[in-house]
Amino acid sequence: MTTFDIVIRNGMIVTATDKYTADIGINGSKIVDIGFDLKGHETIDATGLLVLPGGIDGHCHIEQEEADGTIHEDDFVSATGSALLGGTTTVVCFASHVPGRGLVEQFDAYREKGGNSRIDFAIHQIITRTDEQTIRDEIPVVAERGAAGLKVFMTYDDFHLTDGQFLQVLEAARKSDIIVSVHCENYDAIRHLILQHLAEGRTEPHGHATSRPPAVEREATYRAMTMGELVDQKIQIFHVSCPEVAEEIARAQSRDVKVVAETCPHYLTLTEDDLKRDGFEGTKYICSPPLRTKAAQDGMWQYLRNGVISIISSDHCGYTFDGAVGKGRHGRDADFSLIPNGMPGLGTRLPVFYDAAINGGKIDLTDFVRLTATTPAQRYGLYPEKGTIAPGSDADLVLWDPKKSVTITNALFQSNIDYTPYEGRQVQGWPVKVFQRGVLAMENGTVIARPGTGRFLRSRRG
Repeated sequence: MTTFDIVIRNGMIVTATDKYTADIGINGSKIVDIGFDLKGHETIDATGLLVLPGGIDGHCHIEQEEADGTIHEDDFVSATGSALLGGTTTVVCFASHVPGRGLVEQFDAYREKGGNSRIDFAIHQIITRTDEQTIRDEIPVVAERGAAGLKVFMTYDDFHLTDGQFLQVLEAARKSDIIVSVHCENYDAIRHLILQHLAEGRTEPHGHATSRPPAVEREATYRAMTMGELVDQKIQIFHVSCPEVAEEIARAQSRDVKVVAETCPHYLTLTEDDLKRDGFEGTKYICSPPLRTKAAQDGMWQYLRNGVISIISSDHCGYTFDGAVGKGRHGRDADFSLIPNGMPGLGTRLPVFYDAAINGGKIDLTDFVRLTATTPAQRYGLYPEKGTIAPGSDADLVLWDPKKSVTITNALFQSNIDYTPYEGRQVQGWPVKVFQRGVLAMENGTVIARPGTGRFLRSRRG
């Protein structure tokens, strides 16, 4: 009988399709066997625990450079440590496309930054301009070098593309067989509403939500899907915030438009009322698209159950509350339009979503794995090495205690970001051990994986 390096025994294995109790035999970095009474040099008893594939967070802003020269405050060491503490073993993050440097140069430089990662990582490449060098020469190169996808924005002063520019990116992506993910909000409508709000003296954080109502997201989503339909190119709608947008996506999918979608835990668990918190506190909840109403939150679940929305990501975008380049960089009396957009969420993604989805009776455990691990692995060309539990797959495994209750505090995640939007929230269900490629990377709230142990993952498309 084979003796494995490690055997994880008696846990309930959960994949996107099955739940069953068995042993997992690991040799080196790989799962080798799943069966009963397996023998190991080291045996880990997982009785009473779920054994899940390592979480894959497909939308993370980590140590990313902005057009104004600032760099996101959560670096690869800090952010990927937080990821492990929350049960995530793979991140897909963003290489910038700031002025003055070429696309390939920035992709390569960002990949080098990722050398400090504690976990495996893939890269989305942002596109902010459509000069001939970018479209003709460089998009094919970053695709060949293994980019997981391209990212375009339909809003923000420094990032947004016109419809004509978007079509150029879609055509280039189609030739290189690479997905395009889109931040969908109508740039001109938002600028109009912001100016209107400021003229009326509505400068408080809640103005962020009322100046970006669902209509501006819904319209841009419809427009993005129309462009994708014209070019016959697959697109992904990032961070869907409300059922009106999900309904547009469902309609497009019903007529075979090549569109898929993701959402985030904060759109399922927080509301725009959080923006009304006293004083500057509401700025902690400024993200784009903004948080919506409780009714919108409730209406989102049906689109997760029916597969219209098929990925849960964090959209981790960490700006500190008190730091010099964080939420208060323009002063604590700045109007809402000057507050950096984004919230931290890498460490809390799985526990918060698990508690809302599973303990709330919204979806099944297999759906939880599908949304948080399997579909992201498939979409970004990482499957079956990542995203499932099967012989031949990487031994990225999370031992999850479904009965463990935890009150979330920011201190749990040892992050460079000085707050969590979930401070004080109690959840049930928590990771107690995490293995990265067969090596114990986190145990009972202690990160074991060292900086630099992660590796770059090339997307395999087609």
